[in-house]
Amino acid sequence: MCSFSCNLHWKAAAAKLPGTKFSDAGGYYDYARGLGAEGVQTSLRGGDEAAARALRSHVEETGGYFEADIPLPKEKSELAAFENAVRLAREAGATVARAVLMGTRRYEVFSSLDEFREFRVAGERRLAMVEPFLKKHRLRLAIENHKDLLAAELGGLLGKVSSEWIGALVDTGNNIALIEEPHAVVDALAPFALSVHLKDMAVQEWEQGFLLSEVPCGTGFLDLPRMIATLRRANPAIVFNLEMATRDPLRVPCRTPKFWATFPERRETSLPAGLSWVKAHPPKKPPPRIEGRTPAEQLADEEANNRVSLEWMRRNIC
Repeated sequence: MCSFSCNLHWKAAAAKLPGTKFSDAGGYYDYARGLGAEGVQTSLRGGDEAAARALRSHVEETGGYFEADIPLPKEKSELAAFENAVRLAREAGATVARAVLMGTRRYEVFSSLDEFREFRVAGERRLAMVEPFLKKHRLRLAIENHKDLLAAELGGLLGKVSSEWIGALVDTGNNIALIEEPHAVVDALAPFALSVHLKDMAVQEWEQGFLLSEVPCGTGFLDLPRMIATLRRANPAIVFNLEMATRDPLRVPCRTPKFWATFPERRETSLPAGLSWVKAHPPKKPPPRIEGRTPAEQLADEEANNRVSLEWMRRNIC
């Protein structure tokens, strides 16, 4: 499991609410194993060398795996902290780490095409800046398609960087928010794939666009077996990390002008096709919601959704 599968639990632990079951990377690993996961993708959350070594020993003893999650520096002044994060990730046993170029959504951040172009140029510079440290410590960095870049844009960036130490973390559902067909996204990014966020999805009509939800694996509209096969052909050693976010549906305002500010040329064809596609794929059952649920109920829902998804993965990934 990746950390965001338990985002509600992490928040509850930080707030010291009752009923939490972990508060650090080691505790999260044990919790995930208890649910049926083989391992985790998470940050060390401020851990030191001793904690990193302890996690590595525990993972090796239990036959699991650990993938890291590290922040990508924006400036040269942050490189020392980045190298330390890389070093600790390796100390903890990771050979792959996940990172993002942007932690938010493209259509919420940028108001013009020029702003987005500056972001893309900066992204290329940032990856070139960290590549020597990845090579030095032999850690592969998997950049997630995080509702920021279209599949062709991320593939083009990775091709331009052209390093065995930098590839893609393929999220099976994120680019639906950019009105891209999800199976085509996986096909396009598979040659660069170093890791995966496996999720199933549901969509619903909404007056300003559509609503997008993660749902337990096997209950959404994605052809997950097809995606898994595609990614395994490209990288037989790839790890599939569950990302089952239990939250209210994400609003994708694709009927508004600002949504298309960074790719205006796509609106004429992508908007009608996307809305038709949403209409053709109604949810099989109501997607998860947390609004109005007590903290205890939210944590119980999150755990139940993860259990269902992990059971599906055990049956379908072998």
